[in-house]
Amino acid sequence: MKLLLALSLLALGCLAADFDILIRNARVVDGSGNPWFRADIGISAGKIAKIGVLTGKTGTKEIDATSRLVTPGFIDVHTHSESGIVRFPQAENFLRDGVTTVVTGNCGGSELDVKDFFSKLDQLKIGINMATLAGHNSIRREVMGSDNRKATPQEIDRMKAMVSKAMEAGAVGFSTGLEYVPGTYSPTEELVELAKVAARYNGIYASHMRDEGDKVLEAIREAAEIGRLAGTRVQISHLKQDTKAYWGNTQKMLDLIEEYRARGVEVTVDQYPYIAYSTTLATTLPTWALAGGQEKLVERLKDPVTRKKVFDEVLDFNKKRGYTDFEYTTVASCRFEPGYEGKNLRQISTLRGRNSSHESDVETVLELMERGGVSVVTKAMSEDDVTNIMRYRNTAVASDGGVVQFGVARPHPRNYGTNARVFNEYVRLRKVLSIEDAVRKMTSLPAQIFNFKNRGLVREGFAADLVIFDPELLRDNANFEKPHQYSTGFDWVLVNGKVAVESGKLMPDRGGQVILRQ
Repeated sequence: MKLLLALSLLALGCLAADFDILIRNARVVDGSGNPWFRADIGISAGKIAKIGVLTGKTGTKEIDATSRLVTPGFIDVHTHSESGIVRFPQAENFLRDGVTTVVTGNCGGSELDVKDFFSKLDQLKIGINMATLAGHNSIRREVMGSDNRKATPQEIDRMKAMVSKAMEAGAVGFSTGLEYVPGTYSPTEELVELAKVAARYNGIYASHMRDEGDKVLEAIREAAEIGRLAGTRVQISHLKQDTKAYWGNTQKMLDLIEEYRARGVEVTVDQYPYIAYSTTLATTLPTWALAGGQEKLVERLKDPVTRKKVFDEVLDFNKKRGYTDFEYTTVASCRFEPGYEGKNLRQISTLRGRNSSHESDVETVLELMERGGVSVVTKAMSEDDVTNIMRYRNTAVASDGGVVQFGVARPHPRNYGTNARVFNEYVRLRKVLSIEDAVRKMTSLPAQIFNFKNRGLVREGFAADLVIFDPELLRDNANFEKPHQYSTGFDWVLVNGKVAVESGKLMPDRGGQVILRQ
């Protein structure tokens, strides 16, 4: 009776609500990994104000969460969202997959002027929270182009100053992409010096390592040693075994990481729940051939002797990986020939009038690179390895995706369905993880890794980034053939107390904020 009276008075404008939003009858999975519990949640001024039995309390907006879970908003620590968030500030593909916070600037690629970037995001009023890393490739390219050489002491000093400037502006750490130009030309000592700068600000070192195939153990050691010598935390990006000939060695990789953790080096990893990665076709070429940029590459490929050398190395590289063709690689985006999108390299070879052979596929690779290159989706991991890494306690879920334009090109489905896929495939169907473990890997673990002090848990005083859903109804609809499909089943998504998704529909409010280093 008292509740009915209060609601009546509230409707008449005679009584102020207790909360801006009141979520009732929730099963709360709080992000800690602990079992769910039943509670109501009151939200005020963008924060979680009260958790408990809130009978008799009122909210300006009330949500009945009966038969649903309430979890923290998902934190995606590995994205490439710099340009996409500016073009599409609402970030619908992330919101509809339950993501409320992302870290961009990964794999060594970031905005150089972090202060200006953050100012732009504040003006745009973005739909998700965003933090950034300072990218080594972007910084090195600015200082010394795409040269294949060691940096001079003066160039090291310039790069250190740029890392410091980014950290001062609020970057959360320093990232490398050591399979890419120009970072691939950097010796370990250079990376240690730059990571030391980030460490002074309590920043993390996040690395797309130098190798994810036959030399992956050496790459893990390098990443961990950089963290040890620089005195900083280490995040290994999208941990995987991408070489067929070495499938099954992921336990050795995890054991090595645990060895470093036992020695006091804080190493953690992230992973996307797919057997395919997405990158540029340039990664199939020897790095020496890419030095100096596209113009120099074309010059090398026009010289018959050099072209033959590149050809032989690409062919040998693919054979050593355990393949006799390039059917496992599909074009995701092709600026100069959109008709190639969605076709694998063997199919493109056929379109170009070649016979079906490994050599023909390699020639197609070189021709595509001569014309400027393409982005690709490559199915190169085993499901057993993906599952083993997912079970590892210190693996965070991350997409390696970005803010994308719906319907354009043939991107990796991870841009749309990463988190829903974990729940649908690995919790509900395969039972690899419990619901509580899966939520922890998407929330409190990434928040701890990146030092987000007031996010990643359903706690009083924390930011009201929340997701409401029935896990039995979640579906990752995006697939490799039809990637432009939003996840379904995330009924409500709140970002800093603003409703971004309601009853599965995108709302116009943008509650996102820039997240500065803490």
